[in-house]
Amino acid sequence: MLSQYQASTDAEDGESGVDPRSDKELALAAREDPAVFGILYERHVSTIYRYVYYRVGNREDAEDLNARVFMRALKHIQRFDDRGVPFTAWLYRIAHNVVANFHRDNGRHPQVSLEDMTSREVHHHDDADHAIDLRLDQRRLALAFARLPEERQQLIALKFSQQLQNAEIGVIMRRSEGAIKSLYHRTLEQLRELMEAQP
Repeated sequence: MLSQYQASTDAEDGESGVDPRSDKELALAAREDPAVFGILYERHVSTIYRYVYYRVGNREDAEDLNARVFMRALKHIQRFDDRGVPFTAWLYRIAHNVVANFHRDNGRHPQVSLEDMTSREVHHHDDADHAIDLRLDQRRLALAFARLPEERQQLIALKFSQQLQNAEIGVIMRRSEGAIKSLYHRTLEQLRELMEAQP
C-alpha cells in the first residue's frame, strides 16, 4: 500500500538528508520557490496517503486522491497562513475536502478493507472458528464505519490511522479538545450500536 511512496521518500531522505527548516518555514519559502514544496511533499506524503486510504479503502483511488491533495496544496500555498495552525492540519483539511468531494461525486461511501479496520490480523490461527469470528467482526466493523456520518468517519480515521491526540484532531476539525473527546465517545457508542444492529 505505501511501498511506492515510502520507498521514494526513504531514498530521497537518504540522498539529501533532512531539511532542518520547519513546515511553516518551508511553506512560506514555497510561495517564492515552488520547488521547496517538494520537501513538504516528501515529509508528509506517506502520512496523508494513510489517511486518504483509510477513508476510501482502495489503493488506486487513494493514490489518485493523495496526488490531488498535494496538487491542491501547491496551488493554494499562497493561502497558507500559520495563525497557530500547523501545516499538517492545513493538509488534513485539504485531504478531508478532497475525500468528501470524491464520495459526493461518486455517490458512494468508503469501502474500507477489512484488514485496515483493525490492527488485529489473522495469520495461521490454529483455531479456525476464532479466525472466522474475527473476520466476521471485522466485516461488521467495516459496514458500521461506512454508515457513520462524514465527520465521525474523519474522526475515526484521524484517531486510528494517524494515531493523533484529541488536541491535534481538534485543530484539524476546528473544535475544542473537549468537543473531540465527547464526539469520540459518542462515535464509539454509535459504532457499537450499528454493529449490534447487524444480523
